[in-house]
Amino acid sequence: MDNENPVEALDASFELVARADAADEALGALRSDVEEVKSRLERVVRHAGRPALGGGVQAPEVKSFVDGYLRQGREAEIKSLSIGVQADGGYAVPRSIDERIAAILRKVSPIRQVAQVVQVGSAGYRKLVMTSGTASGWVSETGARAETTSPKFAEIAPPFGELYANPSATQAMLDDAMFDVEGWLAAEISNEFARAEGAAFVNGTGTNQPKGFLQSATSNAGDATRAFGTLQFVATGNATGFDTAPELKLIDLVHALKAGHRQGAVFLMNSATLAQVRKFKAADGSFLWQAGIMDGQPARLLGYPVIEAEDMPDIAAGAFPIAFGNFRNGYLIAERSATQILRDPFTNKPFVNFYATKRVGGQVLDSEAIKQLKVST
Repeated sequence: MDNENPVEALDASFELVARADAADEALGALRSDVEEVKSRLERVVRHAGRPALGGGVQAPEVKSFVDGYLRQGREAEIKSLSIGVQADGGYAVPRSIDERIAAILRKVSPIRQVAQVVQVGSAGYRKLVMTSGTASGWVSETGARAETTSPKFAEIAPPFGELYANPSATQAMLDDAMFDVEGWLAAEISNEFARAEGAAFVNGTGTNQPKGFLQSATSNAGDATRAFGTLQFVATGNATGFDTAPELKLIDLVHALKAGHRQGAVFLMNSATLAQVRKFKAADGSFLWQAGIMDGQPARLLGYPVIEAEDMPDIAAGAFPIAFGNFRNGYLIAERSATQILRDPFTNKPFVNFYATKRVGGQVLDSEAIKQLKVST
């Protein structure tokens, strides 16, 4: 090292400094390229929409509805989404939010789980039901064919009503980017809808609301002699509940239903009645009620699923605490497909109300498909 030429050493030092400067320059350029790529990626993500709660990416129209109208009340951004503005205002929610509401309704509303649900375009829905079939018979190859009788029909026009919910949130909640407005609103609306329609499908009067199946006329006459639209009941024989052989009355109730309707039939009762039924035993000492074999499967009574509906009446003299039937054949729910939402930041300051409405109707479709157990008077 002592014999090293000072000039050569100085040149080597300059070369090292130049190389370091070049490396710094290259590193700076690389950093600039990375920042540019990140900026472009962020713009792409912002354009596609923020991630939704259930995974995936929100569609632009849904993002416009949620961030523009629900969060900020900018109506101009959602006018193209509306399929019709009602007289009192409000916009049809995007299909993805409406599907969320419908999915929760199917899980929460007991009658909706088992009844026939149709989507309609107006409140004037009509359905023809055949009450007697065309006569038929056997003849030889060349035998004369007698003229058959004409079938008879009955028109079903389920009464409609406007179902509404009015959840509210603070503007601070809506301004929070981490607050899932879409999921919160769907859950709030569907829970309120389920509570209101569950009561209407069972006990609705038919005036500005669906007509519940318990509001139908009843008779203990069989299907052959009972008028169309009248539900058949089986009496318990005891004014305080069941007699000494309750399993026999339940078996009578099951077999009062035609075999074709028993495929897909369910028991319907509230939890208080179910608490009594779970204690019933057959003559051999076995329980009539059986828990679901798999998680998520309903419990069974005499081999048929049991659906809990808290709007069913308790056991009392003259009451109908248990229904058994094929509700898909027996009860019709008709609804307008789109839920309307009106954002209201003025009525309940500092809260923002979301007034949601939907047209829903309901009525017994086939009175032969539903039977009731009546507590004797």
